[in-house]
Amino acid sequence: MIKVEHLYKDYAEDIKVLHDVNFTFEDGKTYAIIGSSGGGKSTFIRCLNMLEVPTSGTITLDGTVVNDPKTDLTKIREKMGMVFQNFNLFEHMVAKKNVAYALMKVKGMEKEQAYKKAVEMLEKVGLGHRVNSYPHQLSGGEKQRVAIARALAMEPEILLCDEPTSALDPEMTTEVLKVLKSLSHTGLTMIVVTHEMAFAREVADYILYMDQGEITECSTPAEFFTNAKTERARQFVANML
Repeated sequence: MIKVEHLYKDYAEDIKVLHDVNFTFEDGKTYAIIGSSGGGKSTFIRCLNMLEVPTSGTITLDGTVVNDPKTDLTKIREKMGMVFQNFNLFEHMVAKKNVAYALMKVKGMEKEQAYKKAVEMLEKVGLGHRVNSYPHQLSGGEKQRVAIARALAMEPEILLCDEPTSALDPEMTTEVLKVLKSLSHTGLTMIVVTHEMAFAREVADYILYMDQGEITECSTPAEFFTNAKTERARQFVANML
């Protein structure tokens, strides 16, 4: 579904973040991208839907080159839902409007239909009782679940999650990971940057280990956590588990 070829990202001549990244993500699989801070994980996932513009290389989705200047990014982003570290909710909108807004603005859905869909999505993530709550009335875990509902409402083929629990305490982290776990293996392709090793081990079909801007390993959780191929990855596993 997503093919990445010779991807580079530089922020300056001396700040090289991604180095010749090549990978193909399969339909309907769940991928956990892990590695030490500064390894390029968040930059990589943000390049996939052009929140970060690659310096060179190509990203292809269903035959369309995502980073071609002629590509309609709005249509691409309808296919790729994004969940951020810090929620990015509209503070002046209640939960159901946060979810419904893109349905009306991007998909052109009528208000009544959009709100109905929004409530359905909020119920799906366990927030049916919070549909009329503003973000400042919600816990961090609830805010992140609203953000997940917002992404799911667009009916994406792919869900990108950039460290979705990094701003949460352990109890709220459990809430969010439970929702993400329920979404895996439902036909949705999930690509999750995470530091939650137990989640990666239990839910992911494949572990991608990134180090110094490269994908240095891709294997099943069983293989990675018991027999990582590189010494750097073995040290990472030993420190995290």
